[in-house]
Amino acid sequence: MANNPLLEKFTLKDQAAPFDQIKVEHYLPALEEAIKEAKANLEKIKAEKNLTFANTILALEQLSEKLDRAANIYFNLFSAEANEEHQALAQKISPLMSAFSSDVSLDEEVFKKIKFIYDNRQQLGLTGEDLKLTEKMYKDFSRNGALLNPEQKEKLRALDQELSVLSPLFSENCLKAINAFEMYITDSKDLAGLPEGAIEAAAIAAEAKGKKGQWLFNLQAPSLIPFLTYADNRDLREKMWRASSSKNFKDQFDNQEIVLKIVKLSSERANILGFKTYAEYVLEERMAKDSATVFAFLEKLIEPSMKAAKRDLDEVKKFAGTDDIKPWDFSYYSEKLKEQKYAFNEEELRPYFKLENVVEGVFEHARRLFGLTFKPVTDIPVYHPDVKTYEVYEEGTNKYIGLFYTDFFPRETKKSGAWMTSYREQGMWAGEVKRPHASIVCNFTKPTPTKPSLLSYDEVATLFHEMGHALHGLLSQCKYKSLAGTNVYWDFVELPSQIMENWVKEKEGLDVFAKHYETGAPIPPELVEKIKRSAQFQAGWMSLRQLTFGWLDMNWYTTSPSQITDVDAFETKTLERLRLLPKEQGQNMSVSFGHIFGGGYAAGYYSYKWAEVLDADAFEYFKEKGLFNKEIGTKFKNAILSRGGTAHPMDLFKEFRGREPDTAALLKRDGLV
Repeated sequence: MANNPLLEKFTLKDQAAPFDQIKVEHYLPALEEAIKEAKANLEKIKAEKNLTFANTILALEQLSEKLDRAANIYFNLFSAEANEEHQALAQKISPLMSAFSSDVSLDEEVFKKIKFIYDNRQQLGLTGEDLKLTEKMYKDFSRNGALLNPEQKEKLRALDQELSVLSPLFSENCLKAINAFEMYITDSKDLAGLPEGAIEAAAIAAEAKGKKGQWLFNLQAPSLIPFLTYADNRDLREKMWRASSSKNFKDQFDNQEIVLKIVKLSSERANILGFKTYAEYVLEERMAKDSATVFAFLEKLIEPSMKAAKRDLDEVKKFAGTDDIKPWDFSYYSEKLKEQKYAFNEEELRPYFKLENVVEGVFEHARRLFGLTFKPVTDIPVYHPDVKTYEVYEEGTNKYIGLFYTDFFPRETKKSGAWMTSYREQGMWAGEVKRPHASIVCNFTKPTPTKPSLLSYDEVATLFHEMGHALHGLLSQCKYKSLAGTNVYWDFVELPSQIMENWVKEKEGLDVFAKHYETGAPIPPELVEKIKRSAQFQAGWMSLRQLTFGWLDMNWYTTSPSQITDVDAFETKTLERLRLLPKEQGQNMSVSFGHIFGGGYAAGYYSYKWAEVLDADAFEYFKEKGLFNKEIGTKFKNAILSRGGTAHPMDLFKEFRGREPDTAALLKRDGLV
């Protein structure tokens, strides 16, 4: 174990992770050793006779810090920077972690001690976060099998072992399927319609694969999305769309069996714990509370969204001069229609969205709203040359807030999409409250030899979104890490992220950073006006798309698995009423739906829409008082961003807004009423 960087005390500045020293061969030995240490800590807790909050609840909170830290690094890099060797290790590490988790959560003696503190919480005088942590721990143990009989506990342990392997395998297959597809173009005529930046990026990608003079397009977002939006060649658009929408379905990385297994095992797990469905189990710990509420919420939005989406589709058909609109046509004609209606091409915006300027812009928003400053640092090790690091301080006092990592460009070792994560939660570590280490990971348009990274408008919104999550982590002011930062109900966690997107829809927000990368000229008012005028363009279509994901997710986790024998048949039937374009042969969404089968959003995808209601209403408050109103920014920071899960989300929202959220704000913003 000597010289294993994952086991040594992190001695770098603010105990940052020593990424430059960590190798794949370090993970398994480090985790095995850290589990031994955590088990020894567990025995000490079990030996305690005179029970107190400190030697029971707090001791369990601090039980496995070395293990948590090492596993956190492994799983973060599994998504952000993992070669095949790193990925394959998940098949050993996930069951190992699951077994340890079961050893703790199913230990009868340990639960008796937690229950004693919980039952006597008033007599012991527990208040504030001590009380909240005690209640949360009792609930978590109950929800993870502590109240079951020995036979049920063994069954639960077996289910958790199996599930621990399936999610990483699902994600691994998704990444492999994305990397497996390559479309080379040899005739420049087939590039007609494509933006110059997309063509240059494709030429560079082909050259990197030894095909100089050709153009390579793949299924990573910066390649796929411009192709489907702008390429005039309909056959090639179809080829790209079919490859994307059928990945992991009846190919060498087929996820159908994994989906059926995950759904079956999740349902069995919920049943053992006394819940009718897995969704009921999940939703017990959500603002929505139960699946009936979620379905009613989705239904309420489906009708206006469907009406608006039909109008959107009819408008595209009329513009294209044909009823024969296929899925690979919609974005293409939609973009052309937008150009005609608003004299606006999304590509016009890219020159004003140089990545470095947008990053500075989002930092400036954080300064004006929440009083933060970001200082670039170069003496913190990183796991890939693309990664940048910053120290975050409180403006005026220069008080240290935390460490912040950014990782912006796609590569074959990285999952698709965008996410925020942390390498150290804010809260108590080794008996001392520490500041957080947060990170955002994205897949943005890369720079080329002739141009810097010029973002699309959607990529700008994504950066602001992920920054909202990061601010939730960075501004946390909690005592215990289990309650800190983004450790909140999942239908509340998207509020801090989604509200940040609103500032890039406003001239005042865009003026902060949108400058031409060559001339430095600010974004013209008429271009901002076009963004605002086109903000509700195809809003019905986009709303219906999100609702479709949420509807599919809820049906997967509320239907008895005994009624599901075929992934495709189930998806087809479930989405029938929400489909405006006929389903194409080979098209399947479920098999690459990483959020619900490879992430943490099972029975929770509705959260995005739920949080849209919260964010639309919360942003109305800023619009009333001023977009950069310091008083409202401070109120949002103190009521929402700093409090983590120390209070119920509805109480926090009401503390900020003075009342419960109003759905009218969302329908008004999207132009659906």
